[in-house]
Amino acid sequence: YLELSQNELSKIPSEIGNLINLTQLRLQDNQYTEGIPSEIVNLTNLNGLYLHNSGLTGEIPPEIGNLTNLTDLYLYDNQLSGEIPPEIGNLINLTECGLAGNILTGVIPEEICNQGDTNPEVGYNKFCPPYPECISQGDIDSQDTSNCP
Repeated sequence: YLELSQNELSKIPSEIGNLINLTQLRLQDNQYTEGIPSEIVNLTNLNGLYLHNSGLTGEIPPEIGNLTNLTDLYLYDNQLSGEIPPEIGNLINLTECGLAGNILTGVIPEEICNQGDTNPEVGYNKFCPPYPECISQGDIDSQDTSNCP
């Protein structure tokens, strides 16, 4: 268990990937100026990844699908962009998936419904229809679809 929340950190150190026995990583409420470091995918024992409300930029790495023990994934209220990688469907143990409040685009992959979470939070992004059945109407209604075809 590692908690470094509310520390005004500007970067997640790449050495974090060496903590291979870590089960919870709580780095929320910071002031990051970079994205999710690829080394996080080495933490295959994680069951909780809390990076919300921290100014993270860049894309969600597809390798996040390697973290198959995750039950809680909180990436909401950041500046994450790009598409949700379909590999997120590998996270079949997820019970909480918070991706709302970013600038994610494209189509929400159907694989997101493979998770234990019956209602992933994806509101307040820029996703285009069609939307998978597991997405709530409120999350659908909050999408900025101005750039959709």
